[in-house]
This record gives sequence, C-alpha cells and structure tokens, in this order.
Amino acid sequence: MTDSNSNSNANANDRPDAAESIDPITLEVLRNQLESVAEEMGQTLIRGAYSPNIKERRDCSTALFDAEGRMVAQAEHIPVHLGAMPAAVEAVREHDPRPGDVFVLNDPFTGGTHLPDVTMVSPIAPSSGETGDGDSEIVGYAVSRAHHADVGGMTPGSMPAGAQEIYQEGLRLPPIRLVEGGEVREDVRSVILANVRNPRERRADFRAQLAANERAEDRLGALFDEHGRETVLAGFDAVIDYSRERIEREIEALPDGTYEATDVLEGDGVTDDNVEIAVTVEIDGSSIDVDFSGTAGQLEGNCNAPLAVAQSAVYFVVRCVTDPEIPPNDGCYQPVRVSAPEGSLLNPRPPAAVVGGNVETSQRVTDVVFAALAQAAPDRVPAQGQGTMNNLTVGARDGSFTYYETIGGGFGARAERDGMDGVQVGMTNTLNTPVESIETEYPLRVERYAFRPDSGGRGRYRGGLGLERTVTVETDATVSLLTERRRHAPRGVAGGADGATGENLIDGEPVGAKTTVDVPAGTTVTVRTPGGGGHGDPDERDPAALEADLADGKRTADEEGQNDE
Repeated sequence: MTDSNSNSNANANDRPDAAESIDPITLEVLRNQLESVAEEMGQTLIRGAYSPNIKERRDCSTALFDAEGRMVAQAEHIPVHLGAMPAAVEAVREHDPRPGDVFVLNDPFTGGTHLPDVTMVSPIAPSSGETGDGDSEIVGYAVSRAHHADVGGMTPGSMPAGAQEIYQEGLRLPPIRLVEGGEVREDVRSVILANVRNPRERRADFRAQLAANERAEDRLGALFDEHGRETVLAGFDAVIDYSRERIEREIEALPDGTYEATDVLEGDGVTDDNVEIAVTVEIDGSSIDVDFSGTAGQLEGNCNAPLAVAQSAVYFVVRCVTDPEIPPNDGCYQPVRVSAPEGSLLNPRPPAAVVGGNVETSQRVTDVVFAALAQAAPDRVPAQGQGTMNNLTVGARDGSFTYYETIGGGFGARAERDGMDGVQVGMTNTLNTPVESIETEYPLRVERYAFRPDSGGRGRYRGGLGLERTVTVETDATVSLLTERRRHAPRGVAGGADGATGENLIDGEPVGAKTTVDVPAGTTVTVRTPGGGGHGDPDERDPAALEADLADGKRTADEEGQNDE
C-alpha cells in the first residue's frame, strides 16, 4: 500500500542494503535497544494508568513499527494484541498520518480486535542532531493497545455474553485523530468520554497511552543521536531480516506435509451448540500455509473473530514450536500465510458481534493449530492447557465501577515436565488482580482464591492445576461471564488424562459458559477454571513426584481414578 503523503514516509529502497551496512555486533546492540524502546513504552503505560485492569493485570501491549508498517520490536505483553497490531498500523496509514498526530481506533473491522482493546498509533518523526528540528519525515510508528474496563455498550464492562451485533458491544472507533499537530482534539475526546462508563478512569488511561507513545519518539531520537539516522533505519531492516532468516530455518527443520485438526467452541452466547473450527496446515520448505476452510460460518452470537485475531493466534503457535529466542518482529510473520473464508467465524462481515472472539475463539484457534502441528513436532507441543481466558466482568449500570478479570488455570503438561499451576495460557499473558486491589477499588469481597486439587490431568507429567475464585458482590450489579472448556475437557496426550473442566456458579448454582445476569447485593460469583491435560502414561510417574503432590495438596488421597473419563 502506498501512502498518499509521499514526503512523510521513509523508503527502505533508499537506504543501504541492511545485510551489508550492519555488522553483527551493531545489529545485536540495535536489536536490544529497539526492544528496550518497546519495553519502556510498556512501563510508561503501566505506571501511568489508573485502572487496575492496566496497572495491576497489565492487559496492554506496546510495539515499534517502521515507516512501511512492519513491526520492528515489541514488548513481551499480550499475544493476541501483538499479532494483530499490524492491521491497526495498516489502517492508520490509509488516513494520511502526519508528524504530531495520534490516531485512536478500536473497530475490529478496521484494524482492531474487539472494542475494549483501544489502540493508539503515533507517527514518529524524531528530531536529532543529524536531522535538525525541521525534519518531518515519518520513520516509524509507536503503537500502544490497552484493554479498557468499559467502552460503553449494553452492559458494564462492554463484554456482554448475549450480544448479537457489534453496536451492542460499545463505542466503535475507526481510525481517527485524537491528537492533531501536537494538540489533543477535545471534540474527539469528549465524544469518546461521553459514551463510556467511568470517564474519569478512561481519561487517565488514555493519557497513559499517549505518554507511552511519546516515550517511543524520545527514545528513538536518542538512538538517532547515538548511532546516526541511517544506521538506525538500516537496523530496522536488518533485525527483520535476521528474524525472518532464523524462522525460515526453523520451519525448514519441520517435516513437509499437510496436517489437519478440528476442535469446537461451546456455543456462541446465543445457543449452546458446538461450533466447529477446522484447520489445514501445510508445511512446504521454509513456509507455512494455514487454511481455516471448513470452519463454521459467521455466528449470531459474539464469538466471531476478525481475521487479524486468527492470524495472531497462528503466529503465536508458530513461535512456540520454533525457537522462542528469535526476536519477535515482522520477520517472524513473513513465512506464515493465514486464510479463512469471508463470512466465516474467523473472518466475519460487519456488523458481527466479536467481543468473545478475541478472548475465547482465539484460544480455540491456538488449540486447534497446536493439534495440527503436534503431528509434525510432537515433542514441542504440550498437552492442552485450560483453553479459555475465563472472563469475569462485574459492574454497576450507573457507571460507578467496572471490574474485569481474566482468571488463570492449568497449563498442559510437557514432554519432560509438569504443567504450570494457575497461569494464563495461550493468547493472554496477564497477571491476576491482587485481592487487596480488588477489595480496595471495587465493592467486592474475595471469599476464596485457591488451586483446585485434582484438576490437572494425570500422566507421567501431570497437567497444571486450575483455580477457584469466589467473590461476593456488595452492591446491585451486572455479572458477565465469557468462558470455555465447561463441557469439553483439555485433552491429555501420549496416554495422559484430560484436565478437569471448568465451572461457573452464581450463589452456588451452575450457570452457562457464556452468561450475563443482573444480581442483587450479597450475591456470590464463583469461577472454577480448567486444569491442563496430562502427558504420558500415569503409571510411569515418579512415585516421589506423586508423594510431593499429595503433600502439597495438589492431589487428594483418592486422586487415583480422577480425570480418567
């Protein structure tokens, strides 16, 4: 795609060949410094945010792109954010970005993922001793994406289980200038804040994102001063080429062939019917083609996922089965092609509801692509983890508070070690919200937060344990749950047993995997998350490891026979 502002974008063809101009030592120095720029952006965002969702859970991501919209460096934050970010930059580049602008967007059909994930994209045109204050050439883009606790819509928290069109999910923002020529557009900001609950918190979190993007321009300007503009820009190309060459070698080491797998979602929020996801993965030399033909058509409910989300899940899996030390950037994506039929679950047409697609369908895409690639690299693929983000949202309709949490569960057992207990799995990488923070910030009381004994599948190496969290809602509120693996257990491999399924309860009574309900003060909400699948024959487990599990309470005395179904 060619930007209409021909004077504002650097052209890689005008720079020296990266392979010839950057020696290995300079390349390694620049790679680390560019990654540090992305990391500093993330630190600025987290420290400046007001909402526990960002400052405690760290449900946010930051990255640095070049002038052509290629990711150069990212902070190690949220996989589903990062793999989909290039679509946001591409969307902004169609709107004639200029130095001093900051674009804001969340539209899943124009560069976003789902509406609560608000993205800010800033063209970077740093001044330096070499270019002077008058330089206005865009050399890259700073990008921050954060999950905001509310962006309007039919329920507090903007995560409604029953949404059937995107208009019900919140305020939809195509790429629009929030900052123009260095000045915040108060008309745009006021429209956004008028359509969200708790606008004071949203204003502060927006300010933190703006500060994160500003940090990128400052730091890149310092690198220009240190190394020279042309060296840094050649470094952009060099680090991308380096990652591409390494990932291609890794793919070449996998056996060529065509590998297929299927899995299902447990309903879409409107019905509980299983929804099939089918994938065909073709490995041919140094490239991978991932085709989702055969996947279910677009759904009535909210589990549709934009193609960028499916791409993000595929990129994550490919990185997991190759060398994880390869620097993450556009070079890692170049050998991977992802396709899905238009109008399908993984490439829906507007006005499809999509809020659950980003958080739950992405997890199932991860599982199904892992299952296909396990046929090519069985020792590199663990048993299935919990396969859900266990989204819990509690909020007041008057906008006085909105609590949002993704709750960890069991990681699948690996070929040589047990699965991890109570962690985020797959497309999310958030922390938990500390109990102290929950009870300080919200009218909620945490009654229980503990591992679930016996929830990890048995095996030579056992699956990780799920968690149980119970909260009492101390005021009238709306509760929304978007979850998976409540009927279909995470699978064990190589003879390992399946992990335990999850369970949702309100006042002790089971409710569906995808539920939105108004509750009175005093209601208890319990989320029991799935365990991970086991790996290998349980009879081969080291007796000492089994005794340690019993001593630590990870198994009960009658654990024999658990998860055998």
